[in-house]
Amino acid sequence: MNRTSVLLLPLAVASAGNVFAQKAQQPNIIYIMSDDHAYQAISAYGSPYIKTPNIDRIANEGVIFRNSFCANSISAPSRACVLTGKHSNSNGQINNGVRFDSTQVTFPKLLQSVGYKTAMVGKWHLRSQPTGFNYWITMDDQGQYYNPTFIHQDGSTKDEPGYATDLITDFAINWMDSVKKGQEPFCLLLYHKAPHRNWMPDIQDFDAFRGVKFPIPETFHDNYEGREAAAKQKMNIEKDMLPVYDLKLYEPNGIEDTEWSFKNFHGEYDRLNPEQKAAWDKEYKPVLADFKKKNLQGKALAEWKYQRYMEDYLRCIVSVDRNIGRVLDYLDKNGLTENTIIVYASDQGFYLGEHGWFDKRFMYEESLRMPLVMRYPKGIKNPGRSIMQMVQNIDYAPTFLDFAGVKIPEEMQGVSFKPLLQEKKVKWRNSIYYHYYEYPGFHSVRKHYGMRDDRYKIIHFYGNDINAWEFYDLQQDPNEMYNLIASPEQQQRISDYKQKLIEIRAQYGDNLQ
Repeated sequence: MNRTSVLLLPLAVASAGNVFAQKAQQPNIIYIMSDDHAYQAISAYGSPYIKTPNIDRIANEGVIFRNSFCANSISAPSRACVLTGKHSNSNGQINNGVRFDSTQVTFPKLLQSVGYKTAMVGKWHLRSQPTGFNYWITMDDQGQYYNPTFIHQDGSTKDEPGYATDLITDFAINWMDSVKKGQEPFCLLLYHKAPHRNWMPDIQDFDAFRGVKFPIPETFHDNYEGREAAAKQKMNIEKDMLPVYDLKLYEPNGIEDTEWSFKNFHGEYDRLNPEQKAAWDKEYKPVLADFKKKNLQGKALAEWKYQRYMEDYLRCIVSVDRNIGRVLDYLDKNGLTENTIIVYASDQGFYLGEHGWFDKRFMYEESLRMPLVMRYPKGIKNPGRSIMQMVQNIDYAPTFLDFAGVKIPEEMQGVSFKPLLQEKKVKWRNSIYYHYYEYPGFHSVRKHYGMRDDRYKIIHFYGNDINAWEFYDLQQDPNEMYNLIASPEQQQRISDYKQKLIEIRAQYGDNLQ
């Protein structure tokens, strides 16, 4: 070895040490997302229905976002917004029927390019194969609750015995075990199926909420006066919630229902093993007997359906929260808590009887708002606080990249909210943009786009059978019951907001109709 080599050796060692030190400082990232979890069903958000101690723990030890919104309230588009940091018109995933363009830039690809180990586990729902991941295992389309089929990275499929929420968490923890001792930081996307329709709870949670009478939302019997699109929807609990598929009111030659409902319920029920079927029948046969005995009609039937819906929906969330606790415990036991960003969110909001509805899609508050809590001991100043600024799911990718020290691509339309977490003074957006495209579609919600700021919301519903505008004062009318579009006192303000809507559409390059 010559003298030059000897002199360079310490520099090389120091350089390598710096690389390892840099990697050690980069946070691990765990992004947990459920499907259709309403913020109204999280106790950190003041839920009157349920306690969610593990989700609350993330909020209490980190931050809770009080004004978190999606850009398109439906599953696949929302997931694409998270991955790409772009609105639906820019990432191409305008509805659930489109195949995701997996060649475009995503934050997992960028993290992988700087040495992160990346994984995607659970409900993918984007049709194309995941890219940008060292490891992935996904459910087929919507997936199943019991003994679900998983697609493996090599293309093989396998039915896994157990309950989906537990199994997804098992896969995630096993993968973290395989990478936790490496020098590289990791990024894990842990995507639950629950609490998506048809709300099949884990057998161990059947005792939860039995006999509880849930408060009826004050807008439950809404007549949709002055809101044409709201009157045209097909997501009403009384009229559109299916007796067999949704409420499990099945017996041979029994309750009248659609062929789709029978077929899809049988597809789920037939996956149960004998022990599971016995427990299932024991739970739901008395429900059917109660329903037949009461012979309900009208408002009484709607309210009975609501109680049944809430019972199963919330039971599914009990399992989600319990499994989030498993992940938090794993981080604690393995010394990973301090340097790990952990985020919990849903892919959008959900209706829990507000306006008489289930599902999402509309730009009204219950489906527009997303729950979002985040913990990062090393990177969040003054934990336990609320963040009031308006954020959207297009902001997640830039934020993760920012914390990892990765340059945020110019094509990303979201903005890193890292400064908000560190209590830095920063100029922030004062409005958010939304666009929903899926019509004709399953629940007959018309296409619409709109803008919301801290007080007002303007929405334009459009299509061959509708051309309607809505305008709301969220301060005076938080339940969005009174469309002010024809109010003489609001005409100048409405004109101003229509112009603002034109401007924000131009900002995001959205000229789709």
